[in-house]
Amino acid sequence: MLSVVIDAPPMNLIGPELVRDLVNLTGELEISPHIRVVVLESADPDYFIPHVDLTKVAEYTAEAAKAGGPDDAYLGMLWHKFSELQAVTIAKVRGRARGAGSELALACDMRFAARENAIFGQIEAGAGTLPGAGGVQHLARLLGRGRAMEAVLGADDFDASTAERYGWINRALPDADLDAFVSRLAGRIASFPTDGVRTAKRVLNELTMPGADAIRADARRFHQLVIAEAAQARTAALFGQGLQTRGPLELDLGDRLGTL
Repeated sequence: MLSVVIDAPPMNLIGPELVRDLVNLTGELEISPHIRVVVLESADPDYFIPHVDLTKVAEYTAEAAKAGGPDDAYLGMLWHKFSELQAVTIAKVRGRARGAGSELALACDMRFAARENAIFGQIEAGAGTLPGAGGVQHLARLLGRGRAMEAVLGADDFDASTAERYGWINRALPDADLDAFVSRLAGRIASFPTDGVRTAKRVLNELTMPGADAIRADARRFHQLVIAEAAQARTAALFGQGLQTRGPLELDLGDRLGTL
């Protein structure tokens, strides 16, 4: 079992350094058959990953392109490659997982979260665009049409208990029990015969995963909308209120989008 800890101060925004590390991790896992289970978690108790760094879009996009080439220079395609790894991937979530951070968790095979402090949200519609890194595709499959509409169009925060009830995550557990639960499950899966686990994962992916073309199409729609006047104006307003700083706006971003 491999434990991967996201530690990108000041608040785990997705920027070029974090994307570079995730590209390297994905490449290593593709050629490391002895790693059977990967657990992804955050060193920051308040933020799993809140969203991308909107001041460094070109830089992190250039890093993402190193995983799939210039035609696939999208976070969604990097997350898609992560989903297709032979290793089983588990997201262990404390704090806020919004935007592309939620989408990275959704790209994992399973998601478990601390009931007291985990928050999930696809905030893009509130800023004038749509989830562009797989969120639409995964949530439609996991939540069903109506609840996916609520999550994507409402752009609000979901606590871990609601996320569990909707199917966004596998389980919400007491924070004190989360580590032991995930460790036991990961160790259990890693102890089973490798071929059986990997074949089962591949078949389940074939039945439930969105295709690469759907991910690419959402990414193109996101990039078209994010440069539009409406999205630019709302993003500027959010920066004026403290976006990308450790403060009340980021802590309550779902609520604040509704009053922008």
